[in-house]
Amino acid sequence: MRKIIYPGTFDPIHNGHLDIAFRASKLFDQLEFVVAENYEKKHLFSVNDRTSFIKESTKHISNISVSAFEGLVVDYAESIKANSIIRGLRHVSDFEFEFQMAMMNFHLNPKVTSLFMMPDEKFIHINSTVIKDVAKNKGDISSFVPECVKAALSQKYKNK
Repeated sequence: MRKIIYPGTFDPIHNGHLDIAFRASKLFDQLEFVVAENYEKKHLFSVNDRTSFIKESTKHISNISVSAFEGLVVDYAESIKANSIIRGLRHVSDFEFEFQMAMMNFHLNPKVTSLFMMPDEKFIHINSTVIKDVAKNKGDISSFVPECVKAALSQKYKNK
């Protein structure tokens, strides 16, 4: 079975992430979102919330699953028998960081291949930080996030 993981903090998941996941899920037997707990970042949503958002947003795709992890992505990939990691690239600046991570992951475990995919051009300009900022300032994010995320962000920023 060809299994790929899509690791990230997904704080929160947005339509650019989902676009990549939906297209990658057609190329692999199984795609697993892997929600990372990054203690260097201050997350707006808990791991459980982020995992729930992804499950809700992908429930109609039978070969997508969701889990959470701490540690090295390549170790997690090997533990669940995934042979690939998918990462999104929006801009050239993303490539520099992702290339470094891919090379380190290859050094740590050459059996796990990193793949890069660009989102649809209508999602190139969005990221989780921008989504949160627009939501905090009462802007319309409905075309950038799933409904469950829109509702959760509205609730978070209701009194701000």
